[in-house]
Amino acid sequence: MTKETENSPDLKSGKGSDKDYSKYFDFSDAKLLSEEDGKTTYRIKGRNVQINSAPNYRDEKKRGKEEIQVHYENAVTDELKNLGIGKKYLIYTYGCQMNEHDTEVMRGLFEDMGYVSTDDRMEADVILFNTCAVRENAEDKVFGELGHMKVLKQQRPELILGVCGCMSQEASVVNRIMQKHAHVDIIFGTHNIHRLPYLLQDAHFGKEMVIEVWSKEGDIIENLPKKRNEGLRAWVNIMYGCDKFCTYCIVPYTRGKERSRMPEDVIAEVRDLARQGFKEITLLGQNVNAYGKDFVDRSYRFGDLMDDIHKVDIPRIRFTTSHPRDFDDRLIEVLAKGGNMMEHIHLPVQSGSTEILKRMSRKYSRELYLELTNRIRKAIPNAVLTTDIIVGFPGETEEQFEETMTLMREAQITSAYTYIYSPREGTPAFDMADDVPLEQKQKRLARLNALIGELSLAYHQGLIGQTFEVLVEGESKNNANVLSGRSRSNKLIHFEGPKDWIGKFIQVRVTAAQTWYVKAEAISEPALASQAV
Repeated sequence: MTKETENSPDLKSGKGSDKDYSKYFDFSDAKLLSEEDGKTTYRIKGRNVQINSAPNYRDEKKRGKEEIQVHYENAVTDELKNLGIGKKYLIYTYGCQMNEHDTEVMRGLFEDMGYVSTDDRMEADVILFNTCAVRENAEDKVFGELGHMKVLKQQRPELILGVCGCMSQEASVVNRIMQKHAHVDIIFGTHNIHRLPYLLQDAHFGKEMVIEVWSKEGDIIENLPKKRNEGLRAWVNIMYGCDKFCTYCIVPYTRGKERSRMPEDVIAEVRDLARQGFKEITLLGQNVNAYGKDFVDRSYRFGDLMDDIHKVDIPRIRFTTSHPRDFDDRLIEVLAKGGNMMEHIHLPVQSGSTEILKRMSRKYSRELYLELTNRIRKAIPNAVLTTDIIVGFPGETEEQFEETMTLMREAQITSAYTYIYSPREGTPAFDMADDVPLEQKQKRLARLNALIGELSLAYHQGLIGQTFEVLVEGESKNNANVLSGRSRSNKLIHFEGPKDWIGKFIQVRVTAAQTWYVKAEAISEPALASQAV
């Protein structure tokens, strides 16, 4: 596997990105030590920093026509198989399901090298922070943890400390770590996770901080090992990246352009998980509806993939996340077949105002979103829709916020992830006037959440007396005598029953409604799924 080496950033001028990051961090004391084999080494704050490749916003915006290669060779070579013998690793994961899945891959790589997992940072020989860049508070948490790690690193100098994930794709973040957190040993991004074994090898035998962040997205690497923590539910990545460039979102820069896995590789992975006894699969992508648009040798889209997976003998198939613009009739047709196709559809709208959607560059209107939800409900009468909402986007008026409130009722949304707008440097919205006062944002968020609670409770009250299928996931967090599970439409259900029901499908009758879940009584163990909540 080869790649083009990215240019190293000019630490003093901020060159190599569209922003001048020197206004944030002073690298006047950085000394250039060497430039050879595409690698640049600086001396910063008493430590050598080796830059194999660095993040670059200009490159991250590019959407070239280069063909994405698919590679099937093993990421852990024979010479690296024993690198971790007698050593332990710990990964802290922040952010979305994609990050969780990336962590599963890294766990697999660690264990292929002989490492053993631990939850005790005092025992760990390697600690990685797999980070999220979507919201500012996620970054604040990571930097807070890195501050705590400095003391641990002083106590145990042999500890290898790494930062990876979406934050690492931001030039400002990498510069800050180089300047303020010299105790970090390795920094890598979202495109070169398969390079982890080699970076660990460098960290074990070298003393430099090593930075290898590819701004040009990598090729698709198959056959990567995965260590899943449970044998009940599994995530399967079907594509990488996003080309939507919503004005508030950093993901197209941190995850790169859209590139789809070959359908035969996805289906083979799903079949293998079915053979292993997994009960539920969730297909992952930043925008799963765009799956297959990048294929040049075949006409095969997300609906076709779902139709093929529909034929695999696995009880439940879910997917996330959808973009309304790409949600086509072929997909609706396949979902309407039922069976192992779940009736829950997460369909982020972000705002109920056409004007705000235009400023967000969502490329659909309020009317088109509602027309889509109507088409879905016509084909799938028992469909349950959930969504994402951002309040306080630049320029949002009270009237435009009210449009979001009314859309929730019109679209019959039963649950939503809600957020206050958070400016992300490097996105177009960062240059917009953030003119909605924080107090006003908080009030709008509270009103929105109250409405969602009202809609959720009303929906749950309508379920009382009905019978549904539940996949039992475990004990309730608040009561060890109560089991907890999910319906086909992803509704949380609590009921009493023996622990040996965990991992099984149980028929229950709803007895009481709460705002965010329902209570039920078990009536039998089903052989197959029935009605959806």
